[in-house]
Amino acid sequence: MKGNLKLTQGNISKAIIKLALPIMGTSFIQMAYTLIDIMWLGRLSTDAVAAAGTAGFFLWFGAGLVLISQIGIGTTVAQSYGREKITEARKYISNGFQLDFFIGIVYAILLFIFREELISFFNIKSIKVHTMAIDYIKIISVGIIFHFLNPIFSVILNSTGNSVAPFRVNTMGLIINIILDPLLIFGLGPIKGFGIKGAAIATISSQMIVSIIFIIMGKKTNSLYSHIKLFKKPDLLYIKKIVKLGLPAFLQTSAHSGIGMVLTRIVAGFGSAGIAVQSIGSQIESLTWMTSEGFAAAMSAFVGQNYGAGKYNRIKKGYKKGMQIVGSIGIFTTILFIFFPNFLFSLFVPDDPLTLKEGITYLKILALSQFFMSVEIGTGGAFAGLGKTIPASINGIVFNVLRIPMAIFLSSSALGLSGVWWTMTITGVLKGIILPSIFIKLLKDDLFNDDLV
Repeated sequence: MKGNLKLTQGNISKAIIKLALPIMGTSFIQMAYTLIDIMWLGRLSTDAVAAAGTAGFFLWFGAGLVLISQIGIGTTVAQSYGREKITEARKYISNGFQLDFFIGIVYAILLFIFREELISFFNIKSIKVHTMAIDYIKIISVGIIFHFLNPIFSVILNSTGNSVAPFRVNTMGLIINIILDPLLIFGLGPIKGFGIKGAAIATISSQMIVSIIFIIMGKKTNSLYSHIKLFKKPDLLYIKKIVKLGLPAFLQTSAHSGIGMVLTRIVAGFGSAGIAVQSIGSQIESLTWMTSEGFAAAMSAFVGQNYGAGKYNRIKKGYKKGMQIVGSIGIFTTILFIFFPNFLFSLFVPDDPLTLKEGITYLKILALSQFFMSVEIGTGGAFAGLGKTIPASINGIVFNVLRIPMAIFLSSSALGLSGVWWTMTITGVLKGIILPSIFIKLLKDDLFNDDLV
C-alpha cells in the first residue's frame, strides 16, 4: 500500500518525525477550524464567541465518543500491521467503522432533540448568548456525523504509517472553511450573512467535503478502509476488543468535557466575558494539546507496530526520543504565552478591553502547565500503542474531577476568576508528572528486557 511507513525498522528519530509531522499538521488543521470560527465571531461580538464556546463543549463530548472507535482501531490496526496480518487489520477497521457510525447517528439525534435542555445547564444570564448557542448546536447536530467519520479515516491511515494523506485531505477542508466562514457569517454583496449560524454551516460543510474526499481516495487507492460495508452484520468479538481499548479514553475525555461544563457554569457567574475568555483561551491553548495529541497518535502507531513485532528495546528508545520532541512543543508554547499573550488574544477580541485583559491573565497562568500537558498527552499515546489505555484514563479523570472543588474554593477567594485558571494549571502539572512516571516504571519491567527484541 503506497505511502505506508514501516515503523519497526530504520532510524527511530527519522521514523517518528516522518510519521508525526503530518499527523501534528492534521491536528493543527483540526484546531484551526475552531480558531478561525472564533476569530471571525470575535469580530461579530463577544456574545457570539461565548455562545460558540458554550456549544463547543458538545462537540468536545462528541470527540470523546469518537475515541471509542478511534483508539480501538488505531491500536489494533497498528499491532496487526506490525505482525503483517492485513486481513485481521481489515476486520478491525470494518467493525470499528460500523461502531463509530452507529454512535455518531445516535449522538446527533440526541443533540438535536435536547439542544435547549443541554444549553440551559450552563445557566447563562444573557438571553442572547443562550439563544445563539442553541442555534449553533441545532445546525452542528445535523452534520456532526462527519466529525465522527473523518478521525476514523485518518487513524486507519496513520496506523499503517501513512500520515501524509490525512494531512492533505484535512488541509483541503480547512481551506474550504477559511473561504466559507467570513462569507457565511458576514455575507458578501447579494449573499446574506447568517452570523453564528453561518459559522456552523461553514464547519459542517467543510467536514462533509473532507469525508467525501476520503471515500473517493480510499476507492482509488484500494486503502485498508475501501472494503467497508456499513450495513454488514458486525462481528461482536472485534467490536468487544475495540470497545475495551477505546472506552477508557472516552471516559477520560467525557469526564474532562463534563467537568469543563461545570467549570464554565462557575465562570458564567462572572459574566459572558469570562465565558468568552475561557472559550478563546482554550482554543489558543490547543496549540499545545492538539499538536501534542497529533504527536501522541504517531507515538501510538510507532509503539503499536513495534509491540506487534516484538521489538521492545525499540519502544524504549522511541519513547525517550518522542518525549524530547513533544516536550519541546510545551516549552515553545510556554514561552509564547508568557511573552506574547496580548498579541495572541487581540487576534480574537481586538475591540473588547475587559475580555482582552482577563485573557492575558489566563494565558500567563496556563503557560506554566504547557510542558507537563505535552508529556502527559504524548505518554498517553505510548500507553495506547501497548493496548494499555486505562492508566492514562485514570490519571486524567482523577485530576480533572479534582478541578471542581478546587475551582469552587479558589474562585470564591480573593483570586476570583483567576482561581479557575490556577486550578487548571495545578492539576495539569500534576497529571504531567504522574503519568510519565508510571510509563518509565513500566519500561523497566521484564516485558521490555532487551533480550526479548
